Order: sequence, then structure tokens, then C-alpha cells
Amino acid sequence: MPKILIIEDESAIRRVLVKILSEENDTYIVDEAEDGLAGIDKIKKDDFDLVLCDIKMPKMDGVEVLEAIKKLKPETPVVMISGHGDLDTAVNTMRLGAFDYISKPPDLNRLLNTVRIALDRKELVVENKRLKKKVSKNYEMIGDSEAIENIKEMIDKVAPTDARVLITGPNGTGKELVAHWLHQKSDRSRGPMIEVNCAAIPSELIESELFGHVKGAFTSANKDRAGKFEAANGGTIFLDEIGDMSLSAQAKVLRALQESRIQRVGSDRDIKVDVRVIAATNKNLKKEIEDGKFREDLYHRLAVILVKVPALNDRREDIPLLVDYFSDKISKEQGNAKKSFSAKALKLLQNYDWTGNIRELRNVVERLIILGGKEVSESDVKAFASK
Repeated sequence: MPKILIIEDESAIRRVLVKILSEENDTYIVDEAEDGLAGIDKIKKDDFDLVLCDIKMPKMDGVEVLEAIKKLKPETPVVMISGHGDLDTAVNTMRLGAFDYISKPPDLNRLLNTVRIALDRKELVVENKRLKKKVSKNYEMIGDSEAIENIKEMIDKVAPTDARVLITGPNGTGKELVAHWLHQKSDRSRGPMIEVNCAAIPSELIESELFGHVKGAFTSANKDRAGKFEAANGGTIFLDEIGDMSLSAQAKVLRALQESRIQRVGSDRDIKVDVRVIAATNKNLKKEIEDGKFREDLYHRLAVILVKVPALNDRREDIPLLVDYFSDKISKEQGNAKKSFSAKALKLLQNYDWTGNIRELRNVVERLIILGGKEVSESDVKAFASK
């Protein structure tokens, strides 16, 4: 049930507000505080869905209360209650984050409408946060091995900065998970994360894909088109398999990193972009530099922070956790009960040679869930997990 706190030093106004809200909706739980300090004390101890706060109060005025609430419970909507002489201040509180303001004496319809809208908005904010958490679970990093714990610790240190990160490791190890964690734990998490698989785009189209093009730049350019760097403005761009990028595209990426500006293909107009770049590769870029296939200056621009994701064979102690995670996930996707794996089955999987890394493990777990018994046994693994 929605919980509403009224912070108002005039007892008569408090009684009116409590009466209006209680009679309007008997599911509202209404609490009261006689001044700002008492109100903040209640907010520290409890969660409210809405706060109605007077502006002129002893001990702590409404502006100070609003600022404190925004630090303590930033998602809680605050509606200011203003006397006739407080209207300018009430308007200013909107700039400080107040949801709305109502005048004394409160108009019944205006008050109830404001309360309903504020509560609906709070519910929407909570739902959005729930959905964001649900999305982030798709990129969960499973494991408690020393190698994974070190990566998590590094992410926590690096994510809040704008430092560029180069993620290395074999195919199928989860380099994209590291990139998503870096974005989601950063101050850019509200902005977009744009992914580009450099290996999947033909070399003649990679520049257009990254930087966009203007109409007539090439045969099929029928209209102006923004590129991935523009789409990622204010957020993060993840350049996966950057070792497969052409040298000409590398030169343009280098300029974008140096100057925070790009040019669409066929144009000489600079476009300013604010983008954090995270790159990943399964190649040895130092060897690629020696072979003249990768620019050394671009490497040093990208590799401010290096994160090496280990092969699954180097973190075998995480396999039981990964099997349990995939078993749960796959069973839910298929609408079936989760299957357990016997201790001997898990031991055999731990001794398997995982050349395809985590991607291969997931495929094997799905195969065992479909073809194995009620509990996946050692014999199931021998029968269905072999290459």
C-alpha cells in the first residue's frame, strides 16, 4: 500500500491533508511529521512512496528537507506545500528536484491529482529499476575463482572512470560480459551501449558503419546516415574483435579517440562525440603490430587498461557453478523443471578439454538437459558430451 509522509508544522493543515488523503483512498498509509528534522528522521528509518513537505518551517525549512531527501532517497517524489508568499521559492524547488507544488489552502482536486500522478511515477521508476536489474542478469559473470574475482575487482575500480579498456581472451570466454559490466557500473549506464562486431562487417563498409555517411558518398548511399559513434554519444561503444578492423578504419578510430570528433564518409564536417570506447579481441595485437596489420598508436590509445579473460580450462573450479547457472537458465527458457547433475557428472565435465570455452559448455549443458536422465549422470556425460 502506498505510504505518504506529510511534513508540515501547522497541525490544522496536517489534519486537513490526512483527512483528504484517507477519505480519498483507504489504502494510503499516511504518516505525519511536525517539522523538517522530524520528517528527515522518519525518512531515514522508513521508505515512503511520496512526501508532502511545507516550505516555511522551524528548525529546517522545506528547501533543506528537499535537498536532504534527494541525497537519502533520490527516487522518492516530493511535493512542496507553499503559502501565498512562497510561490517563487516553490518554483525554484522544482529545479532542485521537487515533483510539484500545491498552494495553501490545498485545493481538493489539485491535491488528489498531484498525489495520484506522483505515486504512479514512483511505481514506474521502481518498475524500470526492476527491469534494468532483469536485463543486467543476462550479463551475469558466474564464478568465484581467483581469476574471475580479480576481473570483478578490476571492473569495480575502472568502471566509474572514462578510461579506455582493451579486453583480451580466446573466443567464447565472455569478453562481452566484461564490457557490459564496465558499462552498467559506470556513470554512463543511463546512456546507450552500442556494440559493433568488427569481424562481421565487410571491410569496405566498416567506416560507414562506425562513422556514418552522407547521401551520395558511395553507390548505395541513398540518404544521410548516422554511424555507431554518433549513436553511442553520451554512452559506450564496444568494438568487438577490433583486431579484424581495416587499417584505414583504424586511422579514423584513432582520430576519434584523439580529438573526440568524427567525420561521416563523404563529408568534411566534424561531428563532436562523447563516447567511452571499450574494445575486445581474441588476437595477439602485439604480433599483429609486428606483421603490419594493426596500428601501434591505436593499440596504446585503446589499452589504457588491459583485462585478460581466462580460458575455461584455466578456471575449471568455476564449472560446477556455470553448469548450475546454465541448467537453471535453460530449464526456464524451455519451461521445464531444473535438472541436477551428479557429483561424478560434474567431475567429468571439469576434466573435459573446453576448447570452445564457456560457449561450448553452455551447448553441452543444453544437450545434456534434453538427452540426459532426470539427474544428469556420469554415463550421460560420456554418451552426449563427447566431441
